[in-house]
Amino acid sequence: MGDQKESLRKITHTLAMKNEEISNFVCTLKQNLDNLEANSNRVQEDMESEFTSLHAVLDEMKESMVTRIKQEKASRTYELQSQLSACSKALESSEELLELANQTLCSSEADGFTQAAKDIKDSVTMAPAFRLSLKAKASDNMSHLMVDFSHERGMLQGLKFLPVPATPEIQVSECQVLDNTVSVVWTLPEPDSKIDHYILEHRRTNHEGPPRIREDYPWMVVEGIRELEHTLTGLRFDTRYLTFRVRACNKAVAGEFSEPVTLETHAFNFKLDSASAHQNLKVEDLSVEWDSCGGKIQDIRKEKNRTSSPMHSPARSALMSPKRAPTARPGRDRFTAESYTVLADTVIDAGQQYWEVRFDKESKAFAVGVALRNLGRFDQLGKSGASWCIHLNNWLQQSLTAKHNNKARTLDCPIPNSIGVYVNYDEGVLSFYNAKTKQLMHTFKTKFQQPLIPAFMVWNGSFSVVTGLQVPSVVQSGQRKNSNTSSSNASLT
Repeated sequence: MGDQKESLRKITHTLAMKNEEISNFVCTLKQNLDNLEANSNRVQEDMESEFTSLHAVLDEMKESMVTRIKQEKASRTYELQSQLSACSKALESSEELLELANQTLCSSEADGFTQAAKDIKDSVTMAPAFRLSLKAKASDNMSHLMVDFSHERGMLQGLKFLPVPATPEIQVSECQVLDNTVSVVWTLPEPDSKIDHYILEHRRTNHEGPPRIREDYPWMVVEGIRELEHTLTGLRFDTRYLTFRVRACNKAVAGEFSEPVTLETHAFNFKLDSASAHQNLKVEDLSVEWDSCGGKIQDIRKEKNRTSSPMHSPARSALMSPKRAPTARPGRDRFTAESYTVLADTVIDAGQQYWEVRFDKESKAFAVGVALRNLGRFDQLGKSGASWCIHLNNWLQQSLTAKHNNKARTLDCPIPNSIGVYVNYDEGVLSFYNAKTKQLMHTFKTKFQQPLIPAFMVWNGSFSVVTGLQVPSVVQSGQRKNSNTSSSNASLT
């Protein structure tokens, strides 16, 4: 009976997964139909707009060329008409002289002939007809303004739809995830000189497989990429993966997206466990601020909300993942007395982890480090064998020390604005860095017998934690280089 139930459960699970897959595909098909209608209308409108634009260009060119012909005609008409008018006047004057000369020749009066002949000769010498150029000033040939659009006509007849750019392929082997940046590299099936730019989209996800229809995170778009690669910077890896896809675009159309590629973005994420915080610490998400009145207010609330059984504690009823530390340590209350401490909600039991904390350097006291889960509620960071930390003291005299098991070493380095914490659990290494310069401040070397929890302390001040960070490459290389020279907690005296 038990085997049959287990077999039926497996079948039910398989059917449920298949139903979800088919449901997602149905949603995809419906969306594709809607997109097809909208995209068909869009490309038709774009094509009509292009033809309208082409007609406008042709009309503009026609008007310009007709204007040029009219101007050339008007200029030549003026020249020829002016020349015609001058020639007509000269011809009229010449005909009058010719008639006068004929009359003189036919005259029988000898007395006036000599003087008349002389006058005619002088008039002919000055006649306009003999000063005219009998060559036309303007040609009647307009062939230089003839057009031949056979080439252009062939080009227009060759108009066709612009080829859609080929689909790129993301080269997973060449992509890099490093220092909270992701470099994505892709190729094309063949070179395409018409491609103008690429569009890269990325989306956070906690699923390793292909993108899901009902994904919680939206696609983020990066446009105008001119190369076959792009590096995303300034990322915070607060999900397990990033999914990428890319498409090519020419001047008019975008191609299909590449097959999505999911890259793992391993980083250490945690939140601050407000249930562990001292009552004078006001915890909001990843920020903490000292509140001198916090204890009194919370004592009043505690009296009002006190129940007969500790099993009703909200901290006890909270559900955490296997890697999450209990919201309230079993059998213990929050930190108290002068242990102004708050812990993270996630334990470290393997691998290399890194996070940063930005703190108010005017705080009277501040500490950052790690602790074991059995850290006592009265224990101050660094004053027992269950915690390691860097401690800033601004009370009376400013000092920066590394502390463990109630032993301290003064650090000879400037006080940074933020501190990076590196843990290599397997190697037993805990290092502190200037988060900005990545300058090593101090390293503890030990053997961690239990899982660790990020721990923080502040008195009369504030701080905020930055998680979702990968171990910086410069830190990793520095750890390898300094593996034989790191200071030991045994030297803290």
